[in-house]
Amino acid sequence: MKDDELYLIHISECIGRIEAYVAGGKTAFMSSTLIQDAVLRNLQTLAESSQRLSDGFKDSHPNIPWRSLAGFRNILVHDYLGIDQEVVWSIIERDLAMLASAVQNAS
Repeated sequence: MKDDELYLIHISECIGRIEAYVAGGKTAFMSSTLIQDAVLRNLQTLAESSQRLSDGFKDSHPNIPWRSLAGFRNILVHDYLGIDQEVVWSIIERDLAMLASAVQNAS
């Protein structure tokens, strides 16, 4: 569980950074490669940290799509030229709050 705590801190920090970077809204995100790059880097770190959580932790939070996070991480790392910023924005809007809540409740 000690390792889980470290990874949960990393995930929480990444979420906080992403939220700060996208505070200007979708238009600012879509028009700034600097913001996009910062968000993508933190999503990559977040996804990598999520894969290092123990199976026990993941099993106790079945509402989080762990396999989807792993798949998204692979896209970020290996198929970075194919990243659709509309999809990234959708993930930020739809999934980030749920993950933040799960991380906060686990801490």
